[in-house]
Amino acid sequence: KLIKKYKPETPGQKKLRRLELAKAKTEKKPIDQTKPFLLKFGVNHIATLVEQKKAKLVIIANNVDPIEHVIWLPTLCRKMGVPYVIVKGKARLGSAVNLKTATSVAFTTVKPEDLGEFEKIVTLAKANYNDKADQIVRAVGGGKLGQRSSHAVKKREEALRKAQLMKVEN
Repeated sequence: KLIKKYKPETPGQKKLRRLELAKAKTEKKPIDQTKPFLLKFGVNHIATLVEQKKAKLVIIANNVDPIEHVIWLPTLCRKMGVPYVIVKGKARLGSAVNLKTATSVAFTTVKPEDLGEFEKIVTLAKANYNDKADQIVRAVGGGKLGQRSSHAVKKREEALRKAQLMKVEN
């Protein structure tokens, strides 16, 4: 819900806004050009924002293909102390920034009326992702071998056992 409030303008909206600015300029009316609060998107742009510590919260999609495009982003966020979350669906992130898909988006500024809700999200992100990094990264699988590997191990063990029996007999 919070993301929808920070949706960037579409090309049509931008054209209308610029036309209104041009009309106001020709009529010499006072122009209010406050910088809008928008989501930032694009992996390279977000990486730059994280490195400059301008990003307040990074949202990463879980179904990026190939995963190598964003696999390093959580590590960078942890290193720079920027909270991050991983959400379902790059299409959902894309719709938030007027694109088909987006691998990641970031908040840089937040409106004062949304600060309370934003702070709750940031604390949850830090608790569930940034602070649990050691548990997430070091969770090793069950250690079960596949069928081919287990047969190869059995074959090797049998060969060793036969070799030992041959030594004992001689």
